[in-house]
Amino acid sequence: MTVNLCGIELAHPVINGSGTFDVIAARRVFGAAVDEQFPFSAFVSKTITIEPRRGNPPPRLFETAAGLINSIGLPNRGLAEYLREELPQLATLPVPLITNVMGSNADEVGVLFEALEDRGEIAAIELNVSCPNVKTGLDIGSDPAELSTLLAAVREKTTKPLIVKLTPNSANVALVAAAAEAAGADAVSLINTLRAFAADPARPGEAWLGGGTGGQSGPAIRAVALAQTVAVAQAIDLPIVAMGGIATAANGRQFLDAGALAIAVGTESFRDPAAAGRIGAALT
Repeated sequence: MTVNLCGIELAHPVINGSGTFDVIAARRVFGAAVDEQFPFSAFVSKTITIEPRRGNPPPRLFETAAGLINSIGLPNRGLAEYLREELPQLATLPVPLITNVMGSNADEVGVLFEALEDRGEIAAIELNVSCPNVKTGLDIGSDPAELSTLLAAVREKTTKPLIVKLTPNSANVALVAAAAEAAGADAVSLINTLRAFAADPARPGEAWLGGGTGGQSGPAIRAVALAQTVAVAQAIDLPIVAMGGIATAANGRQFLDAGALAIAVGTESFRDPAAAGRIGAALT
């Protein structure tokens, strides 16, 4: 079941959710077996920002009855180190590379796009618009007008296929998707995690996670993700990469039937690192 995502040929419709599979660490542990049995048809990098980020203080993960709450905080070594140290390693993967980036305003996103534009190793860019705007405190991708303004300012800075990763924390995600389409996005991906809180059982009223609140992922959000995928598929003509609690081929098929072109596996990879390969094989 091959897929053409924005001109990128995929052997099957299953990729990874950004930040859910550390392939560089996996190679250090398992060596050549990682590439020989690579589970994804394309690899999406963790989110890259201009400056390094330490991420949130620990603890960062909390297991729920049907998934995880994470408060990772997008730790990364910054754009320069990504280009110098990580990109050469990711470029040797046996599948196309999609680099995920995030900025808090158009200037930052523009710098990221320009830096990636001439890197032939990168097949596409995924723009994470779940970042809070520094002025409003709201997710950039929660408001159609704000997202339109951002994309209008930066879209011409790259000729690479642009996938906009939508936030689920919006009053109307379909309107946001339509705004992304009108402003030049080549595809959208959804959903990101849902805002969640893990209570510390030993300290009533206090947060367990070091960052306070976090994001729920896993099977608990599957029905929400499916509903948002249906709504977006009815609103736009762009390719959709859908994700949210996909653990089996049957789960994935529901998203494809709802209008997604491809699907992404995230939380399930923590339980079974080969899950995406299993799901992809069952869908072919």
